[in-house]
Amino acid sequence: MLRYTLMRLGVLAGCLVVVWGLVYSGVLPRGLGDSNGMWIILLSLVISAPISFVVLRKERDRASVSVVQRVDRMKANLEANRSQEDEAVDSAHTQGQA
Repeated sequence: MLRYTLMRLGVLAGCLVVVWGLVYSGVLPRGLGDSNGMWIILLSLVISAPISFVVLRKERDRASVSVVQRVDRMKANLEANRSQEDEAVDSAHTQGQA
């Protein structure tokens, strides 16, 4: 998951550099008034999202598999704890009746 996040930030940083260069070279328009920095960041986010979606597909799938495995392990641990609690309650109940 960390690897995917870092790759995604790398794509965003690359887009940020490219958009900044295009804005300051005059290819893309500057923002209104003092909003130039916000314009560059917003445009970079909009451009990097579909690029990340396509380019990082395999890495996103790998991260998804690891998240699913982690959730399954947590569910199994919770179920094991629940069954241990049920056994403890049953044995305490049985001992209380004797």
